[in-house]
Amino acid sequence: MLKKLVLATSNLGKVKELKELLQPLSLEIYSLRDFPGLKLPPETGRTFEENAILKARFVSSFTGLAALGDDSGLEVEALGGAPGVYSSRFAGEGATDAQNNEKLLGLLKGYPQEKRRARFRCVLALCTPEGDIYTGEGSLEGVIATEPRGTHGFGYDPVFLLPEAGKTLAELDLKLKNTLSHRARALRAIWPALLRVFGRSEPGYG
Repeated sequence: MLKKLVLATSNLGKVKELKELLQPLSLEIYSLRDFPGLKLPPETGRTFEENAILKARFVSSFTGLAALGDDSGLEVEALGGAPGVYSSRFAGEGATDAQNNEKLLGLLKGYPQEKRRARFRCVLALCTPEGDIYTGEGSLEGVIATEPRGTHGFGYDPVFLLPEAGKTLAELDLKLKNTLSHRARALRAIWPALLRVFGRSEPGYG
């Protein structure tokens, strides 16, 4: 049975989260950082699902191993769903997390909380060496804070506020974040496929 999985990302934040979430499978987990010659193709998909599949298929073909592609982003209602699939490059190609957050907060300056509703969305795509594709999606509702808060997480975590908790995602430790995040929920959705591909029968997650 397959026991190796490549995460189709070099984002250390995503790698850390996914490794934590995938622990019950006891896999050998790699990322793009383990394959210096591997560079992902441009994200040409119009949806998170298209981009996740593109990444997983490309990496699986390159490595000959099962690959898990992740495409995720932030959708802000007041901005018509933006930044969406452009979340990582909202402030331009090569933008830092801080620059993306600064642009977002600038666009929402003066908006009351009820008009700052947003959701994180994530699609995970698993591609086997045989070319089989499985997907799972998860989302998390919240609002955009008026300023960054917290030192954990990455991306838009410091400005994504969970009203019921009164904290941003960046103020939660990783274990707590991994019980409720959009990425954790997407993994729950794709977990049965992971069990089939890696030959495990016990639930292990949920």
